[in-house]
Amino acid sequence: MVTLSEVAREAGVSPTAVSRHLNRSIVLPKATADRIDEAVGRLGYRPNALAKRLSKGKAEAICLATPEISNPFFAELASAIESAAAERGYGVTLLSTRGRPAREIEAVNQLADRYFDGLIMIAARPDDGTLGDLIGRRQGIVLLDEDVPAARVPRIFVENAIGARLATEHLIAMGHTDIALIAGPMGLLSANERVEGFKATMAAHGLRVDEARMLHGEFTREFGHEAALAIARMSPRPTAILACSDYLSVGVLGALHDLGLSVPDDISLVGFDDMPLAELFDPPLTTIRQPIAEMGRIALERLLASLDGVEVPAMTRLPVELIVRKSVADIRGNARR
Repeated sequence: MVTLSEVAREAGVSPTAVSRHLNRSIVLPKATADRIDEAVGRLGYRPNALAKRLSKGKAEAICLATPEISNPFFAELASAIESAAAERGYGVTLLSTRGRPAREIEAVNQLADRYFDGLIMIAARPDDGTLGDLIGRRQGIVLLDEDVPAARVPRIFVENAIGARLATEHLIAMGHTDIALIAGPMGLLSANERVEGFKATMAAHGLRVDEARMLHGEFTREFGHEAALAIARMSPRPTAILACSDYLSVGVLGALHDLGLSVPDDISLVGFDDMPLAELFDPPLTTIRQPIAEMGRIALERLLASLDGVEVPAMTRLPVELIVRKSVADIRGNARR
């Protein structure tokens, strides 16, 4: 890598003169400026952008710590954050924590080491207090989608309980009273709130919730597949499944197909997310739409505002909506009660 000193030596000037000329902080005689420009071009000199930014006290980059990249929900969030950051002159470093607490802690420590200016964190596990305590000793962090209760930083969530209510009410309106729930990990904010919304809605309609028909696991396609196989073996078999993420729904559809069961003829299905391919499923998936792009944009705006010393809301809740497609059968008149 060509250094500033080599350019200065080639042009016959001091390194300071080269630096100030390239930063446009000095006006040199035309002949001197031309010699520097020619030396830069001849040697292929490129300034160290990171060092330049850090010398100003800013990395002009933020980090997004996400549980995984393959899940389309997280991929769409990352895309939205990167786009919003680019509009404001920031780069984005993507750190996949793979659901490991040590990787989440590493992301917070990298912030302390000034690898980036701020951190948007999507937690993957219920916290035992370790991560929350660490986050509480740092500035420039925003929590997105999932909570770390002990951390006192800005948070952006969706209306999880309302989403579960909308999904459950739709199933009930279509005649379904025996509904199985495939939920996320117990103790995780989104999973807890969606379970609460489901149970409260069932109770409001005078319907019994069978705990054996509520399965908890990771928000993965693999767990969706495993849970659907278990539900298909239940007797009597539920007439519908509420899967608390579209990625779970991918696994459900695969398992039911393997068993020769049809959606919605044999069992109805509602998802949660409305990830980009949901309308291309077979059948197109009825689901709860999260405003994924808006979540990413607001998280980025909250982070940059807090870095500028602007007070931002402690918590932001974004609305969700039911998107009706073709994965729920109307069984009114013949549902089991």
